Amino acid sequence: MNRLWVRLTLAFVLVTLVGVSTVAVVANLSASRQFRYYLAHSEMMGQGNLAEDLATYYERQGSWDGVEDVFGGMGGPMQPGRGRGSMYRGGMLTLLADGQGLVVYDSQGRYAGQTLSRSERELAIPIQVEGQTMGFLLAIPPSGMQLQPQEQSYLDQVNRALLLAGALAGGLGILLGLGLSRGLTAPLARLTAAARHIAGGDLSQRVPETGSAEIAALGQAFNHMAADLEKAEVLRRNMVADVAHELRTPLSVLQGNLRAILDGVYPLEQTEIAALYDETRLLSRLVDDLHDLAQAEAGRLHLDVRPTNLVEVIQTTVANLAVAAEAKGVRLTADWADEPCRERSAERLPSVLADPDRLAQIMRNLLSNALRHTPEGGQITVRGTVEGPQAVRIVVADTGEGIPSGDLPHVFERFWRAERSRSRGRGGSGLGLAIARHLVQAHGGEMGVESEVGKGSRFWFTLPVAS
Repeated sequence: MNRLWVRLTLAFVLVTLVGVSTVAVVANLSASRQFRYYLAHSEMMGQGNLAEDLATYYERQGSWDGVEDVFGGMGGPMQPGRGRGSMYRGGMLTLLADGQGLVVYDSQGRYAGQTLSRSERELAIPIQVEGQTMGFLLAIPPSGMQLQPQEQSYLDQVNRALLLAGALAGGLGILLGLGLSRGLTAPLARLTAAARHIAGGDLSQRVPETGSAEIAALGQAFNHMAADLEKAEVLRRNMVADVAHELRTPLSVLQGNLRAILDGVYPLEQTEIAALYDETRLLSRLVDDLHDLAQAEAGRLHLDVRPTNLVEVIQTTVANLAVAAEAKGVRLTADWADEPCRERSAERLPSVLADPDRLAQIMRNLLSNALRHTPEGGQITVRGTVEGPQAVRIVVADTGEGIPSGDLPHVFERFWRAERSRSRGRGGSGLGLAIARHLVQAHGGEMGVESEVGKGSRFWFTLPVAS
């Protein structure tokens, strides 16, 4: 079964079985060894307290020289039936080491001159003299030591207890592994189900951001992705609807007028052709704006960024729109740092890193928008100031009707209009501000708006200074 939770469960089972088996084997060997050492020490000390005799000997002699006499009084430690050794099993090895672990007595003559290991010292009986350890007494059972029936029965009970404990630990480990594997894979199963729903078009799917840090981060990333997809889908649908709506009006006008001309309702005169031509220009402008906006949003908008004289670009744009402003009765001026624009004004603002053509496009969009919303007798002011050592701030302020606070967050959205009834003939394509903002952001700047109903609006943007 190629399921992650099955694989995790099998892995937990394998690790649990290996771990429990290893512990059981090691515990069994250790218990058997410790039990045999215990029996050996018990038999060695069974006929009297040999440790006390050895301590008395060292206290009297001051060393272990001649300690063989103490063991000799036992009648030979390996010979059953004599003195202390009458309880000894055949092959029992008795060792005595000094305080540093150096063997000073060996009942079989195999370890003389060697040093006891740390584990052997822990198993040995310490010889205490005036509170200090002066030696170690160790009885080592033979490798083939035979146990009495009662002793073997006790050791079997210990082994059965170890086996039962191992089985219980293994069972609990397997159950715990199963629970953990299902718990780890449950969020992944939810993610899979949610992804399938999203693939089916249900972009409202979300998953709980719970679990371990990695799973929670994955759920959070998935939810962000789903939210972005849902938002993009909404924008796509709105854009398709808006584009269809914006294209329908000029196309309807073209079709209606052409049908009327073909039916002889309208004469084929220059004025009718001019009206149709104006509608085609409106279509062309809308298509161009859509193309620019799509390129900007996709990050594929080509910019010829170079040090640019900001004042010259603004002066040229203002001059080009001066005739339209004058015809509408609107005053259009440009100020630098609260002083009227003069010949030396170019020295008041540093050059900026920008594409001159795109910069002019930004200014045209902002000034055209201001002209549409400024009534006769109003004023539009373009002001440039230095915004710290790294940026220049340009403000386009008008004395128009202003924008309600509830509409300010939507000003830079495509096809958005505060007056839904306003036609494209009176207004723009509805893309100018959106394009301007994307162009400013592509230059590394920012754009914003401040407005109050009845007092006009202030659109501003920043551009980086050319070093």
